[in-house]
Amino acid sequence: MVYNKDTKSREVAVMRFKVIIEPGEKSGYVAHCPAIPGCHSQGATVEEALENIKDAIVGCLEALNEMVQAQREGQIVTEVAVYA
Repeated sequence: MVYNKDTKSREVAVMRFKVIIEPGEKSGYVAHCPAIPGCHSQGATVEEALENIKDAIVGCLEALNEMVQAQREGQIVTEVAVYA
């Protein structure tokens, strides 16, 4: 996945994820993306937590994509479109 904030130069796919934001144990906020196991972040404010979880989602998707690309013999890697 290519992450590019400059939408004028390249086509950018938009993916939407549900995110849970809750107060941290001592301070700030913790953000979770339930659709991606292990994808968490935090921030001092809700806005910062939202920005940080966006970066975490991109990083997790890039890591997952790399894992899929390292396919083993006999595996088939393909894509499907799901409309909800």
